[in-house]
Amino acid sequence: MPTETLNPRTGADGAPAGAAPGAVAGVAADAAAAVARDLAADTARLDPRLLVNRELSLVGFQWRVFEEVLDPANPLLERVRFLSIVSSNLDELFMIRVAGLEQQVAAGVTEPSSDGLTPLQQLAEIRRETLRLSRALNAAWEDELLPALDAAGIHVLDHPQLDPRQAAWARTYFDEMVMPVLTPLAFDPGRPFPHISNLSLNLAVLVEDEGVDRFARIKVPDTLPRLVPIGRSSGGFDASGTARRHHAFVWLEQLVAAHVDRLFPGVRVKGVHPFRVTRDAEMELQELEAADLLASVEHGVRERRFGSVVRLVVTPGMPDAIRDLLVQNLELDPRNVHAVEGPLGLSGLSTLASVERSDLKFPPLFPAVPAAFARGDEDVFAAIRRRDVLIHHPFESFGPVVEFLRAAARDPDVLAIKMTLYRVGRNSPVVEALLEANQNHKQVAVLVELKARFDEESNIGWARALEADGIHVIYGLLGLKTHSKIALVVRREGDRLARYVHLSTGNYNPVTAAAYTDLGLFTADAEIGEDATQLFNYLTGYAHPKVFRRLLVAPVNLRERLVELIDRETEHARAGRGGHLVFKVNALADEQMVEPLVRAAQAGVKVDLLVRGICCLRPGVPGFTENVRVTSVVGRFLEHSRIFWFRNAGQEEVYLGSADLMRRNLSRRVEVLFPVTDPALVRHLRDGVLAVYLADNCRARRMRPNGEYERIRPADGEPRVDAQALLLASPSAPVPPDGRDR
Repeated sequence: MPTETLNPRTGADGAPAGAAPGAVAGVAADAAAAVARDLAADTARLDPRLLVNRELSLVGFQWRVFEEVLDPANPLLERVRFLSIVSSNLDELFMIRVAGLEQQVAAGVTEPSSDGLTPLQQLAEIRRETLRLSRALNAAWEDELLPALDAAGIHVLDHPQLDPRQAAWARTYFDEMVMPVLTPLAFDPGRPFPHISNLSLNLAVLVEDEGVDRFARIKVPDTLPRLVPIGRSSGGFDASGTARRHHAFVWLEQLVAAHVDRLFPGVRVKGVHPFRVTRDAEMELQELEAADLLASVEHGVRERRFGSVVRLVVTPGMPDAIRDLLVQNLELDPRNVHAVEGPLGLSGLSTLASVERSDLKFPPLFPAVPAAFARGDEDVFAAIRRRDVLIHHPFESFGPVVEFLRAAARDPDVLAIKMTLYRVGRNSPVVEALLEANQNHKQVAVLVELKARFDEESNIGWARALEADGIHVIYGLLGLKTHSKIALVVRREGDRLARYVHLSTGNYNPVTAAAYTDLGLFTADAEIGEDATQLFNYLTGYAHPKVFRRLLVAPVNLRERLVELIDRETEHARAGRGGHLVFKVNALADEQMVEPLVRAAQAGVKVDLLVRGICCLRPGVPGFTENVRVTSVVGRFLEHSRIFWFRNAGQEEVYLGSADLMRRNLSRRVEVLFPVTDPALVRHLRDGVLAVYLADNCRARRMRPNGEYERIRPADGEPRVDAQALLLASPSAPVPPDGRDR
């Protein structure tokens, strides 16, 4: 049977329409070109049979994380942590994705997305699936995790379950620590309806005052522990003979509700009902018109507090009159009210991670030191000069990254340090190293991306701290978000200048480096060093590079080069040389990347996609994607590394980087993919990383042609393969003998 072909989208030169140009005329031109490409993409569509809706794919990922909650093979407190992660992820989905769809509906957009669903239809499906998931989360908590915790000596109690001693302690705690913080807010003709902040947990209090029912709102303070510890007691001994302590907690909102009469003396409290609000948190910045980007971002952060309400979560027992009052005053679509049993906002369960019960958690992480840096007789620069060094976090330590920057700060021969910062976290040793470098009279230039979502305030603080020390700080580019992770060190070595570069798939953040899987490369490659210099000139000045020798940079050449590399694999397959590519990314949602992948699969290329979250390409569609396999791995660590491997008729090429295959990454961000050229490192990435993930039969899920996922299980007699566990046991890339040094 002849293979079906897609409606081609090609330009006059035969290249895919909308491919990123080889050169840009400036930052504003980058943004304008990205918009033009997006509009062009909307004029021609792939067959809807090939596509999974982006938003529903994201909801599907939350279901896969939820499976880890239900998996008894995971330690109990880790299952609780997964539950809190799903709850937090749902909050963000509503704040960003649902809010965006609501805006489209409000603007009268009825055009269906490429998968055939209109914004209104997408909202209906998301409401249905997220409500089902929210109820499943609460059921898992009440029916599985709560009893298991109780049996393990960790008691999360409802207030009526407190014994007299605990109740007395709780009352004292309320009087001394909680009541002074609370502010009951009445709603009547003289007092307007109070502002309900995003993600706040609240109590709707119905009181009778002189025969009239009144409404008041109490915000449950987020400055106090959501789970209030009420003491520990002896709990016998565990299997190893160690004395076990019992831990008891009570929900803060229940503690407030139990003593709410203290806040309303002289009136009768008729009912107390919890509710929780989610607001639109997407910032709209008029960047091109802004005189000061930092001030514009600060204003956007403040305005985020007043975003429209996109979800109201209540308990089923809330009276209709109170629910209607909230819906009316929050100006909410009644369809966005979710009624769920049990505690609201289960992200608060992350508190339990602090309980000292190592027997209920994953084993402690002791990341390895890469062999290339284990020698005690040479400094970090000598190690990098000897050969490129690949580090795989969290299986290998983030320490060498910090040491690289500290060594640069202290080395008298280092002249300059330049780097990009996207998310660095608190108490950052990376920032400390940059401050030390500046104090040691190095030239230091840092791009701090102020528009990193939900890290804006933190990054504003770091930008000001760096500026106050005299460091050159760039806030980001107008119209583009700088998401690349790169550090450049310029060092005087004899009568020449050498450049050392660190590039990564993840942030310069030691906390996330212990929880996310990421890959970093140290190199002294001269051409990569030249490209890094060009990139920083682009970021800090008015340079408009037309060509990068080794790096793939969005929005300059990344999209174009990726399509060329996929098409090259397609030509290999058509010429009988075979074809195979493996992409490991967080998300695949850009149709202009889906199309060449479909063409490659139709030509016989084996397309393996390791996609953690959103994947809009549907595998196994007859005539289109029979050669496509989509795998999602969900485990202890968040899969965050991006790897692009091409068989290339035996002359393998592999790139790592910061970019996912999403329109925002390829058109509206500064992203970098970087090559790994050392043959030993290429083999390690192929056989020691990608092949291990593709063989996973413990944590992997495989997408079916209908877009749903099924968990892979070992067949009878087949050995178990847990990719993350194997990489914990053997993380390091091989170190070639000295004869193969650069």
